[in-house]
Amino acid sequence: MNTQKITIEQALQQAAQKIISASGLPLAEARIEARTLLLHTLKQSHAWLISHGDDMLSERHGQDFHHVLARRLEGEPIAYILGYREFFGLQLKVSPATLIPRQDTEILVETALALIPSKNAWHIADLGTGSGAIALAIAHQRPDCQLWATDQSEEALTIAQENARLLQVNNIHFRHGSWFAPLTDLSFDLIVSNPPYIPQQDAHLTQGDLRFEPLSALASGHDGLDDIRSIIQQSKQHLSPHGFLLLEHGFDQAQAIANIAYENQASHVSHIKDLAGLDRVSQIQF
Repeated sequence: MNTQKITIEQALQQAAQKIISASGLPLAEARIEARTLLLHTLKQSHAWLISHGDDMLSERHGQDFHHVLARRLEGEPIAYILGYREFFGLQLKVSPATLIPRQDTEILVETALALIPSKNAWHIADLGTGSGAIALAIAHQRPDCQLWATDQSEEALTIAQENARLLQVNNIHFRHGSWFAPLTDLSFDLIVSNPPYIPQQDAHLTQGDLRFEPLSALASGHDGLDDIRSIIQQSKQHLSPHGFLLLEHGFDQAQAIANIAYENQASHVSHIKDLAGLDRVSQIQF
């Protein structure tokens, strides 16, 4: 991209065309991506851009923009380039050590909040917290509750703790370890998790954003259900009477998860649909 004697609007147009060529995105989406990257480079707001499109792009900013655009053209997710992602109204720091929070996971948070009575001091576990997205969203909305968030990745847990500090959320206890391992002898009113659920041989793991995200947080066994089996089996020992287990999963895994739950003496299983009308969250009681 020529960064000599070029306006900000021209830089946006050129970048959008490069994104279209690399990804096949429609023009409107490509322009949004280009604008997001440019504003990140300039450290300016969308409102500022509206009145400064005819300004000349400085050589330094042009070089910086060229660098971040090249990363995007290689397929790197925008969230990793920016270093943050918005989730449930919260701006969260992310890194390649954490999954990128997605809109579908907000369904899990909404389901949890609907179960938790306002002003009640529930004890809640978030297993495999990653960036802390789920735990932070719930803790922020239910400050009277106490949450325990676990992750086997020390690097991911560091990110989650930093997010809690930046957001001034103080009702989460972070624990290093896999699933329930750091929660021995603790009992919860609610357990939530967005565990790995993609089959290990799924071709999607080598495509798009998934190429850059931690494999251990994505794939789980030949059918994608190994970690879910483990969580369901162990949840019985950690749920208080009438407690709930909420699991996010693939759009075609609801029946298999119900079968696993009933094999482990679940008393009730229901499914919550995502915005596309597909089963996305399973709600389990024992």
